Parts: sequence; structure tokens; C-alpha cells
Amino acid sequence: MLGRTFTDLTHAFHAGQPRFPAFPDEERTEIFSLDRGDGFTAHRYSIIGQWGTHIDPPSHFAQDGRSLDELPVAEMILPLVVLDISARAAVDPDATPTLQDIELWESEHGRIPARSFVALRTDWSTRWPDASAMANASADGVSHVPGWSREVLTFLVTQRDVAAVGHEQTDTDPGSATSVGDFSLERYLLEQDRWQIELMAHLDRVPAAGAAVVATWPKPLGGSGFPARVFAIH
Repeated sequence: MLGRTFTDLTHAFHAGQPRFPAFPDEERTEIFSLDRGDGFTAHRYSIIGQWGTHIDPPSHFAQDGRSLDELPVAEMILPLVVLDISARAAVDPDATPTLQDIELWESEHGRIPARSFVALRTDWSTRWPDASAMANASADGVSHVPGWSREVLTFLVTQRDVAAVGHEQTDTDPGSATSVGDFSLERYLLEQDRWQIELMAHLDRVPAAGAAVVATWPKPLGGSGFPARVFAIH
């Protein structure tokens, strides 16, 4: 590890942060306090599993999918592939990746490794923690936010056998889809026994290839999601 750079890809979570509209806000209570002379400080947290930078295991959408306690630690350290569409997303907030983006990546870096983690860089995380900017809704209520595409996810799963994906947005599906209740891309991915990290940060600080990603999370029995601590080593 000597001489390596460690880049945190995780937002610090807190009450009032951007979240899926149906989810409740965080509630945090200081049960014991050094300031009150208790001898130590301890908080009680009330959060939805999908809170802040978090992991979605297959069981989040797949009836018989693996839960958090069933994901092995061997899947927590993976080769990191960064698919960068940030320039396109800067001028078109509805941008999604194409097979041409993958072809370009592979022409520069070689074949995407099997059992790797593919992160979609859109630079959307620079809008955090502004909930309105993250949602980027137009006057008609439609959210204009980048997301994955079915062709790219299908290719990554069936042709490159990736272990997991990640992105900076709140959802796998682009905002134009989630605005009408369409979460078919997230369902597809998780039903293929893959997991994902949502609301990643600082993908602009890591190389497109050659890094490792470490994604860690607690181990609740049967857990369907939890805040994660994610970082890259490069």
C-alpha cells in the first residue's frame, strides 16, 4: 500500500440530504453526551437502508436475491472501471452511456475485467447536498438526471460478467424514467445477482482504469440495503 492514493468515494450522510422522495428523513438522537457529563457520547440513528452513499444488494428488488449478510467479503474489493460520460451530462442532463462509450474505454484500456466494479461518472455528485439540484426537475415535474442504459447494463452483465456497478445519482434509471415510476434498469441489474452502490462521490479523482475499489457495509441478517463506506486505491 506504500505510495498509493486513497480516494474516498462516499458522502457523509445527515438529515435533510437528497433522497428518494418516498423515504423518510434521518432522525438522530444523542442518548449519552460528554457535554452532559455522561462520560461518553452515543447516538441513536433512525435511517432507511438506502441512505446516502449506500449499497443495494440483489434482495432490494429480487424476491430470492442475496441479502447483505450473504454477499462475501471477496466481493468488497474489486477492480475499478470508470465509465466517464460527464462531458455529455454537462450539456445533456438526460445523458446515458452507450456501447460506443464501452468500445472507447476498451480501446484505451483493454477489455473490462470480469468480476469488476463499473462506476458511471457523470459528475452529478458535485450537486450534493442540494436536493433540488440533484433532482433537477423541470416545470412539468420530470426529473432530468443521467442514468444507466439497458444496452450497457446488459452488455456488462452478459458479456463482461461484472460483479457490481455504481453511480453518482440517486437511482440506476435516468430521471425521465423514475419520474414515471419506471425502475426497470435497477430491477434488471439486481435480478441478475449483481449489487450496486448509489450516490457515489469524487469519481473525478480516480483513474479510468487501474484502481481497486473497496466497498464495505454492515452485516444485518437479511439486510436489503445500508449506508456504505466506499473508497478507491490507486
